Amino acid sequence: MTQLIDQFGRSIDYVRVSVTDRCDLRCSYCMPKQFHDFHEPEEWLSFDELERVIAAFTRLGTRRVRLTGGEPLVRKDLPRLASQLSALPGLEDLSLSTNCTRMNKHAEELKLAGIDRINVSLDSLDADKFKQLTGGKLEKVLNGLMAAKDAGLSPIKVNMVVMKDINDNEVEAMVDFCIEHGFTLRFIETMPVGDMGRKATDQFIDLKVIKQRLEKSFDLVPGVMPGGGPARYMNVVDTNINIGFITPLSQHFCETCNRVRISVDGTIYTCLGQNHNFELRPLLRAGISDAELEQAIRTAVNLKPEKHEFNEHPEKVLRFMSYTGG
Repeated sequence: MTQLIDQFGRSIDYVRVSVTDRCDLRCSYCMPKQFHDFHEPEEWLSFDELERVIAAFTRLGTRRVRLTGGEPLVRKDLPRLASQLSALPGLEDLSLSTNCTRMNKHAEELKLAGIDRINVSLDSLDADKFKQLTGGKLEKVLNGLMAAKDAGLSPIKVNMVVMKDINDNEVEAMVDFCIEHGFTLRFIETMPVGDMGRKATDQFIDLKVIKQRLEKSFDLVPGVMPGGGPARYMNVVDTNINIGFITPLSQHFCETCNRVRISVDGTIYTCLGQNHNFELRPLLRAGISDAELEQAIRTAVNLKPEKHEFNEHPEKVLRFMSYTGG
């Protein structure tokens, strides 16, 4: 059982670790097209530093870790880090968030390195629209998805940020695509994280509307999936496919939030919608002991706020989503 209990009684057993703030796509709600102000590699935690931090979390009861970015596969030799982390005692679930543009090359080695499952960002099945939204090629993502499937990564969860008048007309097609390939599908509301996220709030659509629409085309019943995330699931009858709804604005899940994020420079962020943070890198490089590192993590977790303020103060968070880690 986790020893990390925040001041509101929530057990923190899930850590999302950003291994890079860089990405080879430019999703409209995440990062400006011409953004180049990335952190320098010397500010990034090394693989050994990341292993030390996650080892401390696992000693304190963390059981789930997700590698994120930016695009984590931009980080050179990422499978080596996955191998280091998957060998840690007590870690039960090591997963990866990715845009899948590089998965065709890395799927098998990631599986061998101990990645259990992946979440894949895919907001459109229309090649022109995908290019408009991300600046990338849909074909590379689809090839990556199939490579992940062939390598045995499972479950594969497709994440679609639903945007009003942009891709909300594709939700039924995305369900059909995921049924065809055996992928879990999660719809996500836009969030006002950073300037790009705030601009995207003009495209906000309440996922209750999407769920009601889908119920007209698909027979949905309540579903359950293992994992540490906030999605509320429905099962498509006569398939093994679950559809999740992640609703940080219309129906927030702060009271059950079980996670913190670590940015690539070693800063612990306790909430996407607040600026509470704790810097580990200066302590690590000053030579703190393992006991002192564990105490630092406890201190950071105790900073976790009761809830985000996306609705009350959407201007509050200034950083990019790619920096914090998805």
